[in-house]
Amino acid sequence: MGARFMTFLSRNQKKLENDEEALLPSETRSSRLKTTTRNKYLSRGQSKSIKVLGIMGIIAIILTAALFLLKIRNNVKSFGGKYAFLANYTYDLGADDLTAFGEQQMRESGAKFYETYRHLTKSAIPSIRSSGESRVVESAARFAVGYGNAKKLDPSALDQSLPSVDIIIAEDAQTNNTLSHSLCTSFENAPDNEAQSTWAAIFVPPILDRLDDALEAAKLTATDVINLMDLCPFDTVASSSANTGYLSPFCSVFTNDEWHDYDYYQSLGKWYGYGLGASLGPTQGVGFSNELIARLTNTSVSDHTSTNRTLDADSAAFPLGRNLYADFSHDNDMTSIFAALGLYNMTKPLPTTMVKTTRDTRGYSASWTVPFAARAYFEKLQCSDQEEEFVRILVNDRIVPLTSCNSDRHGRCTLSKFIDSLSFVREDGHWDQCFAQ
Repeated sequence: MGARFMTFLSRNQKKLENDEEALLPSETRSSRLKTTTRNKYLSRGQSKSIKVLGIMGIIAIILTAALFLLKIRNNVKSFGGKYAFLANYTYDLGADDLTAFGEQQMRESGAKFYETYRHLTKSAIPSIRSSGESRVVESAARFAVGYGNAKKLDPSALDQSLPSVDIIIAEDAQTNNTLSHSLCTSFENAPDNEAQSTWAAIFVPPILDRLDDALEAAKLTATDVINLMDLCPFDTVASSSANTGYLSPFCSVFTNDEWHDYDYYQSLGKWYGYGLGASLGPTQGVGFSNELIARLTNTSVSDHTSTNRTLDADSAAFPLGRNLYADFSHDNDMTSIFAALGLYNMTKPLPTTMVKTTRDTRGYSASWTVPFAARAYFEKLQCSDQEEEFVRILVNDRIVPLTSCNSDRHGRCTLSKFIDSLSFVREDGHWDQCFAQ
């Protein structure tokens, strides 16, 4: 979680510094674009029963934090140094909707989307879908506002049409929704992976010993340590001062090395809970990926997994032939989508007894793939000296090499090779295992 406030570059990934075409040949431009975004609030990733922190998840964190602080104050007689703030700290963040910092980030994301792809956006608006959780819907709405504001200020805009959230897909066990998993019972009911607990048993005890020495008689547990670390990013982004660079005092309680350990703890949760390390993790991203194929190829959706056939068959709800699309989802679902598309196929299974850097993992970590307000761009590119179109994918502004179709030095594959590489997706993944007795 500590790494969520930094930007990293790895050897095999390039980051766009100025605009989305800076690293492309001069004769290449994007002709179609799809972006997927997660909203800005904390996801614990510890159990499929709490997919993301909706209202009940937020309330659970509030109660945990309140009880944790009460426990410390009842047991500890004095607080000093970097722990002094605990004596008077009040946890009153509540279960509000999208944080103020999150709202700003989503507006900025919409504006950046407009500016980056102005050759497309100045004459069009994106088709916007959102999963039904209130924070996700609010994220989509704020993105639309940022996009609209940028368009209003653009003298080169060819029309003044403004975007809005077009489709909201309910999140419940009875609704097919490619932006929020819930249907695959074998996946939903699978026991929580032990990768995080294995790593926690290694990196948490030294922290626990140090805190016990500093906070005499605190009687902390390993779970308390994780909860305390959770409060660093959550308190930071929920603060009214987050926009000014505020960093929660909870963050200074831990060392830089301990934050790297915690960051890896989060990566293990995503990888083995929803990604390539979960037997049915990639299958949860198949429905969205088949919708992506439909949009890239201008053909009807062919899928027998989580797609909503009623919506996808409706040209108003799922239009084809558009140049711009924007979908809003959750971090866990984005992790499954990336896995279904094979974006990190070169990453070896993450060990649970030692930290691996993003160089070791070929660019994979939770903080690189699904930080707060994470986004992925799926580009279809047209080059004047090439007959066939290309596909390129960026995750949080980093070009992800499409190794499954042998991408070129610009991170591109031809459209046909990209589609051919998605046999797992086109064959519905392992959806047949979702309802096995």
